[in-house]
Amino acid sequence: MGTQVKPPDGALTIVELKEFASFPKGTQRYIRRSLDVGLGRRDAMKRWSRDVGEAASIRAQERIYRRLDHIRDYVPDDSGLDAMEPMMGPLITMTAFDLGQDRLHDFASYRFLYERLIGAAVRPWLPAAFCSAAALPHLHPEKRRLLLQSISEAAATAPGWSNREPAFYPEWVEKVDVEVAG
Repeated sequence: MGTQVKPPDGALTIVELKEFASFPKGTQRYIRRSLDVGLGRRDAMKRWSRDVGEAASIRAQERIYRRLDHIRDYVPDDSGLDAMEPMMGPLITMTAFDLGQDRLHDFASYRFLYERLIGAAVRPWLPAAFCSAAALPHLHPEKRRLLLQSISEAAATAPGWSNREPAFYPEWVEKVDVEVAG
């Protein structure tokens, strides 16, 4: 009887950290901001708002993200159509908002954010929510094309998903004055 070798949690955290580091700076910033809003980590308006446009975007995000508790409560345990109905509508709406903010440029960055906002149980539902929201007419046709092309065949047709919760949750990091710190 064989045993499965599971990588240590630290190694998986490093993989997640590297994935986050591969995203463009604007995407990294949006993910950290979204986690602050969605997880209630701190005052997102005070931390992230640089101008009135960004303040309005954060207020809209706070309204949209009120759906998070509902989505978390209704993530189905199976793939039954009846079980998914209460979750998919709000998940697609929230996804459409985030994709419309033009900071999540591909499925990988979207998946990274939503696994942390909702939890590992949502993984099987993310390709459908992403494709649905990416095909909506509120996005420019070229953006729709790029988003839909960003999801790999493997992600779209995965036979199963990990139930391991994410370990790395990126946060705001204060800039360090090198002269003072040194």
